Amino acid sequence: MEKRNPEKFDLIVVGGGAAGFYGAVRAAEFNRGFKILILEKSNKVLAKVKISGGGRCNVTHDCLEPFKLARHYPRGEKSLKGVFKLHHAADTIEWFSKKGVELKIEDDGRMFPVTDDSQTIIDCLMREALSRKVKIQMGEAVIAAAKRDDDFEITTSNATYSCTNLLIAAGGNPSIQFYEWISKLGHAIVPPIPSLFTFNDSENHFKDLMGLSVPQAEVRIAGTKLLQEGPVLITHWGLSGPAVIKLSAWAAEYLHQQKYEFTTLVSWIGATTESQIQKQLLDFKQTKGKQKVYTNPQFGIPQRLWTRLCELSQIEEPKIWAEVSQKNLNRLMEFLIRCPFKIKGKTTFKEEFVTCGGVDLKGVDVEKMESKLVKNLFFAGEVLNIDGETGGFNFQAAWSTAFVAAKSITAKHATETPRLQA
Repeated sequence: MEKRNPEKFDLIVVGGGAAGFYGAVRAAEFNRGFKILILEKSNKVLAKVKISGGGRCNVTHDCLEPFKLARHYPRGEKSLKGVFKLHHAADTIEWFSKKGVELKIEDDGRMFPVTDDSQTIIDCLMREALSRKVKIQMGEAVIAAAKRDDDFEITTSNATYSCTNLLIAAGGNPSIQFYEWISKLGHAIVPPIPSLFTFNDSENHFKDLMGLSVPQAEVRIAGTKLLQEGPVLITHWGLSGPAVIKLSAWAAEYLHQQKYEFTTLVSWIGATTESQIQKQLLDFKQTKGKQKVYTNPQFGIPQRLWTRLCELSQIEEPKIWAEVSQKNLNRLMEFLIRCPFKIKGKTTFKEEFVTCGGVDLKGVDVEKMESKLVKNLFFAGEVLNIDGETGGFNFQAAWSTAFVAAKSITAKHATETPRLQA
């Protein structure tokens, strides 16, 4: 039987997620003549978009200054400063708005579609891809990619394809084997480890308080300078909430080295000094001397948590402030600003798994998102060693890197002058 030549495309995008779709659609916008194919290994596209933000899709964050935006990325901050100059949160908001998708800002800066439904974002990206004749193939896991003269030959589990430009937007993965076919193109892979996870409390002293939250706490890793402020949620397994999850991102490499066994110290009243809290507790003895300690929580701490802190401080239930000894006040101060939790293990939300690691940025020209090693090979999204805090930052990195890749690809191979606005 005569061997058929593989179908040829101007651009093949590996990965049917946020970065892959956005890169394909923006490339199709910039060059209407481009023949584009998206290859997705699973039988669903945009799966992470679907489940993100509790099914609402945290599209981006209301941080509209490129340099400030880049500070929210434990890995990739320096590289993203240049990327965000070309395409940042304001550009994402504008693009979706032009496509009929309005976004709203929540109190913490996260941005969601006004519909509160991730399907709105999926429908928008699918509509744009189909209207621009982007071909989508699902169930096509890429096994190998090789450069053949000026083109790439892409081998999947089902077929072989050919393309002039290759954009790898395959997302992150906890397994190093996932990146093997990419490493065979010559790129170094930073071993993937988890980012964005919650802490498992080995002693469970607060388990019965699950569901209780404190709006402005400070969480630090004992023995380090690693800390974050923000809401903290007590769960049946330990600690969660934005402050904990952000801290997990910044501390990801350190905590991996510690095998997720460490002590975390929680200040239930946010950043404060020891002298400040000592003074306030002594003031309570003077000004609230006749009030019962247990039934008069201070510092905005919820009653149930306040009661637990009093118990741990060995303050007896009937005592009034005037009767509390200095020793017990000191203990209360410690549990207020340095409440210890012995952490053993983590809880990662598998569907929303974010990796610290991936394609090493040293091998990528981030001004173009093009490989320094292989001509016409591009990268976008979480497949790179880029990860952000929780709050829409990982999606924003996906939109921005995909835009830069699409812009670079079409500028190099334009049959008509592409309009390169953000």
